[in-house]
Amino acid sequence: MLTLIDPNNERQEFPPAERALKEPNGLLAVGGSLSVARLERAYRRGIFPWYGDGDPILWWSPDPRLVLLPENLRISRSLRKALRRQLFQFSFDRAFDAVITACAEPRRESEGTWLTAEMQSAYVAFHRAGFAHSFEAWQDGRLVGGLYGVAMGRIYYGESMFHRVTDASKAALVFAVACLSNWGYRMIDCQVYSSHLASLGASSVPRSQFEAWVGRYSEMPVHPDAWQRAPENFP
Repeated sequence: MLTLIDPNNERQEFPPAERALKEPNGLLAVGGSLSVARLERAYRRGIFPWYGDGDPILWWSPDPRLVLLPENLRISRSLRKALRRQLFQFSFDRAFDAVITACAEPRRESEGTWLTAEMQSAYVAFHRAGFAHSFEAWQDGRLVGGLYGVAMGRIYYGESMFHRVTDASKAALVFAVACLSNWGYRMIDCQVYSSHLASLGASSVPRSQFEAWVGRYSEMPVHPDAWQRAPENFP
């Protein structure tokens, strides 16, 4: 039975992840709110919201979990060439609102978006509170790719990516991994399996392993340069 989260009780804990439904993708709880306090409580446990327009808020803890360890990043030959040619310029937290708006745009292969207006507003507030962060790729002053996610301790929970020119989102991810690795982050959460992320080095781990890493890394203090200074030797 799914746990019902009371939207008026910010102190209510999420149930143990073992109670999540096996299908689809580890649905754990329903209801609550997308307040900063509720989102922080969720991400401290490795739980994330994901739902569509007109649906109640749904909370997930997949098993297995797709993760990217910074040292396992794979960069294709063509992407390395694009980085060497300096086709893109990079930044972080320079255009969070624009990144999440771009991520919410409907994809060619699907209709609508899972990033509802409510979720966009919630993550913008989470960014203002210092938890959500973006990485951007630029070309001639134009935002052409990027991603956003949530930082807790030394874990970065990746949420969504977008691109407007070839390789822009991949290049932004490489920049993100370089920054996160430089700042001492130990793991990038990718949520559920996708062949695209697997091709970049992400791999699936049992939820028990993921939760062990969350317990170890989510309360670790970050490096003083985190979200202040990018690596000087990139790309």
